[in-house]
Amino acid sequence: MARSTRQLLGVAIAFILLTAGVLAVQSGLLATIDPPADDEYDRTTVALVDASGERLAEVDVRIADTAEKRYLGLSATESLDAREGMLFVHDAEGQYAYVMRDMAFPLDIVFVAPDGTVTTIHHASLPPEGTSGADLTRYRGTGRYVLELPRGTANETGLDAGDRVVIPDSVG
Repeated sequence: MARSTRQLLGVAIAFILLTAGVLAVQSGLLATIDPPADDEYDRTTVALVDASGERLAEVDVRIADTAEKRYLGLSATESLDAREGMLFVHDAEGQYAYVMRDMAFPLDIVFVAPDGTVTTIHHASLPPEGTSGADLTRYRGTGRYVLELPRGTANETGLDAGDRVVIPDSVG
């Protein structure tokens, strides 16, 4: 077999394996990652502030700043207190989609720009029992951060698009 044919075959095999891996992750076949222990998360407090600067609430958050922590999110959490949440930190601002994989309770999913401005808020319900990973609703938005809160917190506090989430400088 000629060298260029072997190289082309190698590239094709690598592409097939990569595609199979992506499909396995999307279908949940590789969702056997053990969740990090609760004490493996850094924690901080963020402030929710309206467009005029009035403080609406403070929220104690776990920080999900690695690919593993972002993938698992709150799926291993039974519940959150009223002023508790998770702050997902991405390396850069971008378009992201979040799903309610293996969740025990509904959420408000708040997309936040690098400067703290709320860009989008979704009020996410639990998916119907037995929904596969491929069929989960994708809650899409733009930002560098995503704040997940117990569903209803955004309405209860008055948080809306254009308001701000004040994130300590020490976070991401």
